[in-house]
Formats: sequence, C-alpha cells, structure tokens
Amino acid sequence: MSIDFEKRGPIGYITINRPEVRNCLNDDALEGLASVWAEFRDDDALLVAVITGAGDQAFCTGADLKELIPQIAQGELAINPRRLQAFLKGIPIYKPIIAAINGACLAGGMEMIQGTDIRIAVDEATFGLPEPRWGLFPAGGSTVRLPRQLPYCRAMEILLTGGTVTAQEALQMGLINRVVARHDLMHVATQIAEKICQNSPHAVQAIKESALRCADIPEGSAYLLETFYGREVFSFPDAKEGPQAFLEKRRPRFSIPGTRRS
Repeated sequence: MSIDFEKRGPIGYITINRPEVRNCLNDDALEGLASVWAEFRDDDALLVAVITGAGDQAFCTGADLKELIPQIAQGELAINPRRLQAFLKGIPIYKPIIAAINGACLAGGMEMIQGTDIRIAVDEATFGLPEPRWGLFPAGGSTVRLPRQLPYCRAMEILLTGGTVTAQEALQMGLINRVVARHDLMHVATQIAEKICQNSPHAVQAIKESALRCADIPEGSAYLLETFYGREVFSFPDAKEGPQAFLEKRRPRFSIPGTRRS
C-alpha cells in the first residue's frame, strides 16, 4: 500500500509510503489518499488525523511526474476533482488535521499542508511550489489558500519564483507552527492530537467549520454565521457537561462519537 492508514483510538495516522520516490504521488496513491481522507471524515470514532511521510527525506514532493509526463505530453492530464481531493481541495473536513512534516514538502505536498490545521516540521524540512519552473500550475489550491494564510508578498514570492524556503523561514513567516528535532516529530504531533481529543468534538469541529466558512465573507455576515455555530454548540449536551465538570473539578465526559457533519 502506498498510503497507510492506522487508527489508534480517536486518532488516525496517515502515512504516504513511497520513500523510494520521495513520497511523490502516482495515480494509485492519489486515489488512495483521497479515499483515506473521506474515510477519516466519515468515521465517527476518529476525531483527529496526523499525516506524515515515510522515511527521513520527504513528506511529499507532489505528483509523480515520471508517470504523468506522458499524459502531459499527449494533452491527457485533466485537473480531476477526485485527484485533487488528495491535496485536501474540494473535500470539506471539519475534523482537525495535523501535518508532521518529516522532510521535503514540495509541489502537491506544499499544497496539501495548506489544507491542514496544525503543522509541525523537522529542521531539515524544505517548502516550495516549483511548478512554474517546469511550466506547470499549482492547481491543488495554492493560488487561493497561500495568499490568505501568509502575508501577500511572502505568498507571491513562493508562488512566482518556484524557489524553496527552509523550516526556520517557514516558521518565521507563519506557514508552520513549530520546528522540532526529528526524533520528537511524531511525539509532538501526537501530543497535540491527544490534547485536542480531550475537548468536546462538537465544539472543536464547529470552531474549525466557522473559521473556514467565515474566512472569505464580509465581516458582518461572518459574525452572523459565527453566532449560528455558537448557538449550535450551546445546544449540545457537551455545553452542559463542560461547565458542570468545571464546577465539580473533574474532567468532562463529552459525548462520543463526535462527528457533527461534513
């Protein structure tokens, strides 16, 4: 299997397992990853996902051009919506996703992490969108998401030059949350996932959905939408259990499974 999916309690661990080709994605891997994202979204028992790459060289270096070049040359490479779901484009998921970036994060790999919520990287990691260097287009969402997630000029430097940035540079510009030693990568990612799992799944998923849906609408409309999600969360039993647990000085017993909708 080129995509491994392991379920450990409420956390789903996804590994792109093609280290011999720097975890680039061929058609089978793209299909497999799209299917795994849908399975994670629809599995009520899973609350958080952690995605990483196999080996110590690359997280993901995008599409497998050796396989796709013949399709490009013959004009047969379509921008397939199903294929793009592998990069978290066009597949709404309101459960938290953590990227544990273990090496080069380029092209489609860079596009994929823009669809994640928390990003941890090793110091050796590099980031970039080399598509324009080869006459290609970053169609996995980067021209939309990157200028919204970074200052415009930093995003455009990455998009237009096709160059790479180091993990420390990515941290400085706000592309990633933190840089850790390689041996700490999965431990830190798991710690964050476990911390999220202690919270109300209803509240967590509503917060993520509100943040995503309110990002590109006028402020007044965004406040109205935020109020809608807030009222929805307050209507769940978790909103009674949490304050009661606080008063009783105990850990809340939130309802499981926690999937609201997708």
